[in-house]
Amino acid sequence: MIEIRDTLVARTIEAEREGWLGEIEGLQVSLAGAEGKIAQLDTEDARRSMTVDLGIPVFRAGDQ
Repeated sequence: MIEIRDTLVARTIEAEREGWLGEIEGLQVSLAGAEGKIAQLDTEDARRSMTVDLGIPVFRAGDQ
């Protein structure tokens, strides 16, 4: 996804340099989608790497 984003950035720069106004808008929409997906994947990755301390269970006589 990072490569796709980088390619879209490069193509946007090229379109701006060449004056391809119609192309720029489409590339910007695609770029926004790619950046949104990257953010979503980063959030999911961060959530998965979190640890939760559940503590150690304590058993008392009679709780069985």
